[in-house]
Amino acid sequence: MALIQLQSSILKHNKHLQFPSFSSIPHQRSTILRISAVSPNAQQLIQSGKVRPVLPKEAGIAMEGEGYILLDIRPEWEREKACVSGSLHVPLFLKDMDNSPITLLKKWVHFGYIGLWTGQNFTMINDEFVKQVEQKIPDKDNAKVLVACGEGLRSLMAISKLHEGEYRNLAWLAGGFNRASDSDFPAVEGTEKIQYATIGGVSYYFLQLLILLQAVGKES
Repeated sequence: MALIQLQSSILKHNKHLQFPSFSSIPHQRSTILRISAVSPNAQQLIQSGKVRPVLPKEAGIAMEGEGYILLDIRPEWEREKACVSGSLHVPLFLKDMDNSPITLLKKWVHFGYIGLWTGQNFTMINDEFVKQVEQKIPDKDNAKVLVACGEGLRSLMAISKLHEGEYRNLAWLAGGFNRASDSDFPAVEGTEKIQYATIGGVSYYFLQLLILLQAVGKES
């Protein structure tokens, strides 16, 4: 029931966000409907109430009014485009620097199917993720941690790992930064709007073209 109510709230919230149509192409399916595919444990944590879902429009209140620490788990190349001021950063995925023949073949396939279009690097899981979070947020019992990524999926994986690491006050930015706007947070740094920071590669230029056409349409 909690997931159904959350899905309804996210969809209602998304209707009021003014995104160019292109930006929603990678997110045509509801984030909620993919929770079980990404992390069955995260689905159980949300259903049980052990993890609190927070809509982007509620994030500022959670941070300033309730003392939540925003933990940004995006890779560095996304964060450097735009990030919330004062947020902590521990990437869940790292750029894979292995250049063995098998990995190079995987990188080539990845570039052809994903990397060229999205600008995303070929990555590997950060095995030190929980340990690095512990160094920045040592109080597992009392610290309130709002975990966020671009689309809300990688953060579900991060939440599962953090809960296994005995963090007990976790919240999830539902839909991720892609469903947010700069005004949802106290302050945002970077050269891009935070909802577009995940977009790269060829798709970035299509996005800029659509934004330009949208602006021209409003003027005319």
